[in-house]
Amino acid sequence: MVQSLNTKVDLTIKGISYLKLNNYGKIMVGDKAFEFYNETNIRDYIQIPWEEVDSVVASVMFKGKWIPRFALITKNSGNFTFSSRNNKVLLRAINKYIPSDKMLRSLTFFGILKRGIKNLFRIKN
Repeated sequence: MVQSLNTKVDLTIKGISYLKLNNYGKIMVGDKAFEFYNETNIRDYIQIPWEEVDSVVASVMFKGKWIPRFALITKNSGNFTFSSRNNKVLLRAINKYIPSDKMLRSLTFFGILKRGIKNLFRIKN
């Protein structure tokens, strides 16, 4: 059995991890770490301590009405993408432990196109 890093749990919600394949399970936000536990495989889990999290990037659509997914960007281990039934509530729970200046919005489709076009016409030195 896996030992949780948290001593106090703020939120437990059903979620999906997009690491390799889609894994369905439970997401736990607590005082020490962000944790994901797979429903079918007990050995498949992700534990990310808050000290390891560099920033949180969320895909925001329709002026904040819908958040389909978010990613935790860590200092050493890379990016971990997750989704849940209610991402707004989950991101508010994460915001207790991650400062607001580290919570970022990802670029929209048109923002990526605009940046790409600007880079095409930029003068190289």
